[in-house]
Formats: sequence, structure tokens, C-alpha cells
Amino acid sequence: MPVRFRLLLIISAVVLVLDQATKLFIDSRFALYESLPVIDGFFAITYVRNKGAAFGMLADSSVRIPFFISVAVIAALGILWYLGKLREEQRLLHVALALVFSGAVGNLIDRIRLGEVIDFLDVYWRQYHWPAFNVADSAICVGVGLMLLDLWREERRRKLKD
Repeated sequence: MPVRFRLLLIISAVVLVLDQATKLFIDSRFALYESLPVIDGFFAITYVRNKGAAFGMLADSSVRIPFFISVAVIAALGILWYLGKLREEQRLLHVALALVFSGAVGNLIDRIRLGEVIDFLDVYWRQYHWPAFNVADSAICVGVGLMLLDLWREERRRKLKD
């Protein structure tokens, strides 16, 4: 098995276990909307459920469940296909895609199991709250950030080569 797929399996296993374990913990120990301050004025664990996408988009749509499940499955299959096309030395991109893949699958599990996603990481400043998120969302964001970094590095390599 190529290294990129072993990396995908390892990263996905770690992210999915962390994601699902933290969601199960929050669901079993917190009441909905219960909040526990961790860093006063900045960070709390706050149990919420998100029926929509990022920032609650499409939360009230009648087609949201089939739509989100379809998007996640298509994204996961696209990532697997693209991962197979990459060069072996593109390790950063392998890691980035594995993080996005595992985040998408983590939230897909919630959507299939619950019809919504459990979120609990609440970052805020005074009365301004960033929308709550979870481990899967974090993996997606870090993965996209690494993809952008890889794109920037590739562009620099091309310019230096020319």
C-alpha cells in the first residue's frame, strides 16, 4: 500500500476517534446549550447542535440531510481519487487531504446518525462569538490551511526553477 494511503488511514483513524469520542462525551455529560468556561472571556465548552453547514447555512432546508450527505460522500471520493494522482513527495498535501477527508467523514457520521452535527468548541471575545465547532471542523480547517501552504510552496518552487 502506498505511503499516502497509509497516512490517510492513520490520520483518519486518529481524527475520527478524537472527533467521535469528544462528541459522545459532550452529548453524555452536557445538557444542550450548557456551557463550561475554560478561559474566561475567550473559550468555553458549549454544547450545541448544528443542522446546517458552516455558520448554520441551510439549517432550515428540507433537502439538507440528503444534500449534506451527498456533498460529503462526493468530497470523500474526490479526495481519494485525487490522493491517488499525487506524487509521492507531496507529503504535505497528503496530510492536508487526509485531514479534510477525516473531518468530512466525522461530520458525515453525525449527519447520518443524528441528522445534525454536535459542536462544542466555543471561541469568543466579549459578546462576539465565533460559531461553535468540533474536532472534525478543526481537521478540515487545518487541512485547507495546509493545502494553501502547499500551493504557496509549489508556486515558490516554480518561480525559483524558472
